[in-house]
Amino acid sequence: MNIHEYQGKQIFRDAGVPVPEGYPAFSVDEAVEIAEKIGSFPLMVKAQIHAGGRGKGGGVKMAKSMNEVREHASNILGMNLVTHQTGPSGKLVQRLLIESASNISREFYAGIVLDRSLSKFCFMVSTEGGVEIEKVAEETPEKIFKVWIEPGVDLKPYQARQLAFALGLENTQVKSGVKTFMNLWKVFKDKDCSLMEINPLVVTKEDEVIALDSKINFDGNALFKHNDIAELQDLTEEEPSEVKAQKYNLNYIKLDGTVGCMVNGAGLAMGTMDIIKLYGGEPANFLDVGGVANAETVAQGFEIILQDQNVNAILINIFGGIVRCDRVAQGVIDAMGKIDVNVPVVVRLEGTNAEAASKLFDESPLKFIVATSLEDAADKVVKASKGEF
Repeated sequence: MNIHEYQGKQIFRDAGVPVPEGYPAFSVDEAVEIAEKIGSFPLMVKAQIHAGGRGKGGGVKMAKSMNEVREHASNILGMNLVTHQTGPSGKLVQRLLIESASNISREFYAGIVLDRSLSKFCFMVSTEGGVEIEKVAEETPEKIFKVWIEPGVDLKPYQARQLAFALGLENTQVKSGVKTFMNLWKVFKDKDCSLMEINPLVVTKEDEVIALDSKINFDGNALFKHNDIAELQDLTEEEPSEVKAQKYNLNYIKLDGTVGCMVNGAGLAMGTMDIIKLYGGEPANFLDVGGVANAETVAQGFEIILQDQNVNAILINIFGGIVRCDRVAQGVIDAMGKIDVNVPVVVRLEGTNAEAASKLFDESPLKFIVATSLEDAADKVVKASKGEF
C-alpha cells in the first residue's frame, strides 16, 4: 500500500526524523490559510499523487509571496499531472502539500528495501540526490553505498555511521545523519514497510540532515497490525478494478494487454502470462482467485476483468489441487449464466476431477473453447483475442 508524501512526513516527524514544517491542503483557500499559519517565505507548493517526477511535470513550485501561493495552488490543484511514473494518462491532483522551503547545502538519496536475492534488508545512500536512483544504478553504480541488515536484527550505530561517512558528512552533520538513519530504520521496521525512499535527503546550511521527500510502501499482508496506516490509503489514487478485487479478496493487477487471465495460484498465474506472451499475445491482467474458485469468486473475477475495455478474450486456467475441477467448472458455468460475457472464453482445467469438468462444459448450452493443454489454451486464447479463432 502506498501513501502520500505529507502522510509519510508525518510518520517521520512522529519518529524523530527532521522534516520541514508543512500541512496538506485540499483547496486554494486552504493553501492560503496554511501559508498564513506557517508565516514565512519562501514556501513549496507540491502536488500530492502516488508518483515520482512531480517537479519535472510542473507539480512542484516555489512561492515567494501569498499571491504566488494562490497562483501555484490554483494551477496545480485539478491538473492532470503526467510524469515518467504515471504513464501518458497522468493523474489528477486533488491535494497539495504546503511546506517551508529549506536552506539546502547538499542533496543526497536514501532508501531501504528488501533484497530478496540475499534475504536481507538493504539500506542504501548516494551522493546523487535529486536524481532518479535507477539512472544512478545504471550509469554510476559506484555512487550507491549499501549496508545489509539481517532479518530480526536492527540497524547498528556503526552501520549508520558508515552511511553518514559514505555521504561525506562532517562534524555535527554526522551526529544528525546517524540519528536520522536510525529513526528511518525504526519506522521501516515498526510499520512493516516494504520500501522507503527519501530523494532528496539534504544537509542544510545549518548542518541539519532533513528529509525533503517521503515515499513509503507498506506490506499489505501486515496491514491488519496497523489500522492507523490502513486508514491512510487514498482509494482515488488506486486503480478502481484493483480496489474492487481487494474487496473480494482477489489478487488482481491491471496490465495493458488484451487477454484476460483468471488463474488459481500466483505461480501458475505468472506462468500463464508468460505463455500468453510466448504465443504472441499480451496479458491484460494478473488475477489469482486463490484456492476457492467457486461461482461467486468466478463471477466477481469475470466482472473485474470485463471492466477493462481492452480485453478481447479470457483464459481460465485452473489446476485442481486444493479445489476440484468439476466444482470450478460448475462455478464458471453458473457465473456466465448470471453476467454478460461478450468475449470468447478459453478454459483449461487439469488435476482432480478434470474429466468430470470437461463433461460439464461439453453439456453446457453456453459457448466455451475447451483446451486440452496449457500450450493449446495459450494458442487458442491468443488467436481468439485477435479474432482468428
